[in-house]
Amino acid sequence: MRQSQLFTKTRKEAPADEAAKNAQLLIRAGFVYKEMAGVYAYLPLGLLVLEKVKQIVREEMNAIGGQELIMTSLQRKDLWERTDRWDDKQVDVWFKSELKAGGEVGFGWSHEEPIAEMMKNYITSYKDLPIYVYQFQTKLRNELRAKSGVMRGREFVMKDMYSFAVGEDDHTAFYNATIAAYQRVYERLGLGEDTFVTFASGGSFTQFSHEFQTICEAGEDSIYINRDKNIALNAEVYNPETLAKLEVTEAELTKVTTAEVGNIFNFGRQKASDVGLSYKSDSGEDVPVWMGSYGIGVTRLIGVIAEKFSDAKGLVWPESIAPFLVHLVALNTDDSAVRDYAEGIYSELQKRGVAVLFDDRDLRAGEKFADSDLIGLPYRVVLSKKTKESGKFEMIERRSGEVRHLTEVELYADFDNDPES
Repeated sequence: MRQSQLFTKTRKEAPADEAAKNAQLLIRAGFVYKEMAGVYAYLPLGLLVLEKVKQIVREEMNAIGGQELIMTSLQRKDLWERTDRWDDKQVDVWFKSELKAGGEVGFGWSHEEPIAEMMKNYITSYKDLPIYVYQFQTKLRNELRAKSGVMRGREFVMKDMYSFAVGEDDHTAFYNATIAAYQRVYERLGLGEDTFVTFASGGSFTQFSHEFQTICEAGEDSIYINRDKNIALNAEVYNPETLAKLEVTEAELTKVTTAEVGNIFNFGRQKASDVGLSYKSDSGEDVPVWMGSYGIGVTRLIGVIAEKFSDAKGLVWPESIAPFLVHLVALNTDDSAVRDYAEGIYSELQKRGVAVLFDDRDLRAGEKFADSDLIGLPYRVVLSKKTKESGKFEMIERRSGEVRHLTEVELYADFDNDPES
């Protein structure tokens, strides 16, 4: 992409009403636009990041047998009443509306009930099981507080997956496979070292659950961890009983601030029983399906990454999800020879499959470098009259600040060997 054709512009200041660091940076760099508190539009750069995060999650869900679909966001009142989760006293984040044809409709904050109802059309026998389905969808939650930027929105993108099994053994095997898949997702996003499988309360879903919590100073949760034993538990279940169950003492745990980036729930047979989803066993008995639910907050992950991977100059994207790998910054473009040379390098990098944002704008060097730091692509390659004459490019790694001077041949070889290019 040519930066001169990018309709978004960087900003020196974030909106006065935006307190969250992640949203301030994403807005200033032109990744998102704030519509209202807790509601953001994803602009071209932001959408590229969003789709890359989704693709990593998609690959890992497919690898464990997940099948992708997409459900409607409109929710039937009668369906949620069967599980006593339509009542605002039970679930306090509903957005609801009156239908002109009469009756009420809800806007999807989760999809356990609707997807279980749908599966009644596809599950009749034990031979139909197991089934694992997932979707990427915009969820709507009427949050009282929406003060953490894209880390806690009233509208956000979630990956939610649901499993349907014959019994506990099959469910447990998939549940454990999902834990491993989630850990691979966070590893690929650069969050593996600071993300913990955390014992937690099930909230509106079930009695207990496992959360995936990432150490983040802007997070809203507190957990207790022991890195050596790879144990973590949420503060809400921090009690003698839980400590005994996990075989850990209070002295062995350290309290840290975290952001929840995923969760998984074991519903047992209760959810399917409430909805009326069952299968015929080999003996002809009607048995409720054993269900599980597995969520990853896709847009929340972007916020957490923006919080953790940024500095005083701006964003610092991991290669795996950066909108472009290289920021090609051309200086002295008023010189036609330099301009033609820059066009040639841009064209050659594209031919080699390198994702490049080409800053071909007619601006001062300082402005271009400041924008490059703010946008935060993994590598900046500077091309100017001086570099053309010397035959060497200046390449700066955004994360480390390391500067290298490479010939054209060395530059191409460097990216030919980069798995993200």
